[in-house]
Amino acid sequence: MGDAKPLQPSLNSSYVPTAFSDDQVSDDEEIEDLNPSASLLPRHSSVPLAVHYTPEDSYCLVYIIFFLMGISSLLPWNFFITAKHYWLYKLSNSTVNGSDEKQHSDVSDYFESYLSIASTVPSVLSSILNYLLVNRLSPNVRILSSLFVILLVFVVTTILVKVDTSNYTVGFFIGTLVSVAVVSGASNLFTGSMFGISAYFPMRVSQALISGQAMGGTLSAIASIVDLAASRDVTDSALAYFLTADVFILLCIIMYLLLPKLAYSRHYMLSRTSLGLINEEEEENGAGSRTTVSTPPPLQPILRKTWVLGLSVFYVFCVSISVFPAVSSGIQSVQTDQSPWTTTYFVPLTCFLLYNVADFCGRQTTAWLQVPGPTSRLLPILVLCRTIMVPLLMFCNYQPRNHLYTVFFTHDMYPVLFNCLLGLSNGYLGTLPMIYGPKVVPRDLAEAAGVVMSFFLILGLAVGSAFSILLVHAI
Repeated sequence: MGDAKPLQPSLNSSYVPTAFSDDQVSDDEEIEDLNPSASLLPRHSSVPLAVHYTPEDSYCLVYIIFFLMGISSLLPWNFFITAKHYWLYKLSNSTVNGSDEKQHSDVSDYFESYLSIASTVPSVLSSILNYLLVNRLSPNVRILSSLFVILLVFVVTTILVKVDTSNYTVGFFIGTLVSVAVVSGASNLFTGSMFGISAYFPMRVSQALISGQAMGGTLSAIASIVDLAASRDVTDSALAYFLTADVFILLCIIMYLLLPKLAYSRHYMLSRTSLGLINEEEEENGAGSRTTVSTPPPLQPILRKTWVLGLSVFYVFCVSISVFPAVSSGIQSVQTDQSPWTTTYFVPLTCFLLYNVADFCGRQTTAWLQVPGPTSRLLPILVLCRTIMVPLLMFCNYQPRNHLYTVFFTHDMYPVLFNCLLGLSNGYLGTLPMIYGPKVVPRDLAEAAGVVMSFFLILGLAVGSAFSILLVHAI
């Protein structure tokens, strides 16, 4: 009999590793390129071949699931802000179902600004809570509980569509803002948790999550336009609109439950668990101390690596939310005829649909082009240049105008162009820092870094929403 040879695991096996070294954290090399020092385990020549093996993402299922999770993360916000005709109808003083004669008030005229405040303030608080819960509560609990809360609120919103609230306009307004606040807090907890677990995956998965967010806005805009075209009654249109959201959120819950069953996702998600096992082994061998997983992760080393990227994300979304949708949705066609284009479809098409399509294109571009890099000074410079979008949109045909009476851009093509530029730059310049952030820190801080980057994003939305109220009243 010959010498016994060590058994080598088959590359076609379904082996799932329980520990990772630098070589196998990603099936592409972008993590190493961005942070060569971010090691979880030291390199050993005795690491078995199976540990170096990464399962394939069969049929791109994991990519698709994260894309759907991205859609659902901003779907509630987009469905609320896109249904402008429905909110104007509900918040007007009209008592005739389907009547076009509505008496506008401050509540209806500035509803988008109130909506932004109700959305972003609880989001900031939930971002802080999410960071504190990173090591205390599993991502599954945070994500699934958030999705169920969102689904519950949307079911209630759907039911209220057919309820006559004409005599309770203020009560309906307050209830809507409370619903938005609850949904926003849950959505941000969900988004931050998804960004956290995506940090353990290659960049393509993080990019899928962010691109899905833009697709959520595109789908909501398309659904709104289709419902407006298919139904003449405002409430029938809104009922179909919100039912679409209910079904999609339920689909996302099912798809997330499928995620841990896929070998590709288990391969990367186990890195969080394996980190705890490694610390325990190091303690037993006297090589180190065991990390207390119930304490929040250290913030200072994360901010030291990501503060420029975080401020870039903050300013990108601050500028965007200051004019979208509070200002951009108030821009009307310069044509004075009462055609369906000017009365019904101008705002849904030129504001919501074009912006979200351009935003999606900008985010999707980062899958092939990632310039400038994470340490380039050009990135924050480009981010600052977006400030010009604020006066450009303010001097389009926004109505009503109480202070700035001059309209410089007196053609319908101007808001079309400006909204496309706003969305394209938001998608591209907002995505790059988000996918860079978790990759420039040590790997054991990647999940926390994803949550921190999400916090900068939400903080930018909060500050921008407050600024949007000033802009609307200034016009």
